[in-house]
Amino acid sequence: MGRHLFRGGIHPPDEKKRTAHLPTEVAPLPELIFLPVSQHIGAPAKPAVKKGDKVLKGQVVATASGFVSVPIHASTSGVVRSVGPYHHPMGAKQLAIEIEVDGEDLAAEPLAPIEDPLNADPNVIKSRILEAGIVGMGGATFPTHVKLSPPPESPIDSVILNGVECEPFLTADHRLMLERGDDIMCGLKLILNIFGLERGYIGIEMNKPDAIAEMARFATERGWCDIRGLEVRYPQGAEKQLIHAILGRDVPSGALPMAVGTVVQNVATAVAIWEAVTKGKPLIERVATVTGDGVKEPKNILIRTGMTLQHLVDQAGGLTDDCQKVIMGGPMMGMAQHTLEVPATKGTSGVLCLPAAEVRATGHRDCISCGRCVSACPMGLSPTTIFNLIDKDKVAEADEWSALDCIECGSCSYVCPAWIPLVQYIRYAKGRVMARRRELKG
Repeated sequence: MGRHLFRGGIHPPDEKKRTAHLPTEVAPLPELIFLPVSQHIGAPAKPAVKKGDKVLKGQVVATASGFVSVPIHASTSGVVRSVGPYHHPMGAKQLAIEIEVDGEDLAAEPLAPIEDPLNADPNVIKSRILEAGIVGMGGATFPTHVKLSPPPESPIDSVILNGVECEPFLTADHRLMLERGDDIMCGLKLILNIFGLERGYIGIEMNKPDAIAEMARFATERGWCDIRGLEVRYPQGAEKQLIHAILGRDVPSGALPMAVGTVVQNVATAVAIWEAVTKGKPLIERVATVTGDGVKEPKNILIRTGMTLQHLVDQAGGLTDDCQKVIMGGPMMGMAQHTLEVPATKGTSGVLCLPAAEVRATGHRDCISCGRCVSACPMGLSPTTIFNLIDKDKVAEADEWSALDCIECGSCSYVCPAWIPLVQYIRYAKGRVMARRRELKG
């Protein structure tokens, strides 16, 4: 068991029974794919193809444009139809590469597999991770080669793989641990080798006993990992909460996990690293859960980047007649989508379809000062205070109340009896605070 409990947190229904037992299926190729050049935190990739170009699966179609950036690869073969603005999961249209799929799925010459990967030079491994366009697949999409390159003054002594998957409804990581356990373990070993470490950890919530047993079997066989079963409490899978639960370390305000000598990666990222190193495979596909009572046949699906939500929903039998909202991700941290033409990206872990009966009405009442949001906040913040400050345009005061420490887990909004969308207000406050800090720096 994890030895330490984080403060706050909530217990929403996990809603995972629809798909936890369902093996991963493979989505067929669509007629069109749309590849946004911004699928990660940092600088968007720079298009390397133009209209009319023929492309092959795995070919670089957009190059990294800075250190905190990664390339984008074609997820199948076809012809480029356009390079221009298109729907994006974050809302506003962004630059994307549209490919008309030829149905042949012809592959480009892959990157050469790295010989003796478990003993390879760490710099070679990090270079391959960059070449393959790998990002954090737990939702944050931070470029993995950057995360694995901390400055010398921040030595790493602990590596944790995140198999918690605390977001309700989603079971993609659960299935990955059941179906690709040894690949996860080998991916962990590559990360350990980068830092010269012998053993790491995998954290899994106790509501996945089959995954815990399966990963424990591989941990025993391989000998370089401790499996930690963790209390079922949202947001147990948040990076800082996971570090506290397993290591008892608290990441300081405004700091990153490397400040306490720790690197956290998702189990899906570990698989992507292993495939890039041993097969020369770029990050062009991932497992996602299409679920909810607003879709007819919930499933776990191996999807290609660039497939539209419409295509993914079609693989799950289509929407029910009363489906009212479609969310990319889960109900707590996902983003509601205004169209099913939005494409899946490297960070798409699920598509949640909700009927009208499960969608909260818009509008909210006045705060009643009950304090539930304060009790629920895993970061020890006062969400209602930050809300009131930013509502009055008091940006400096919102900064003083540590708005930037919010991890946007949504626990405050979930417990609010007045239905105030606190996390949305705080997300807005964070944007205003960061803009103000930039202005002050000149």
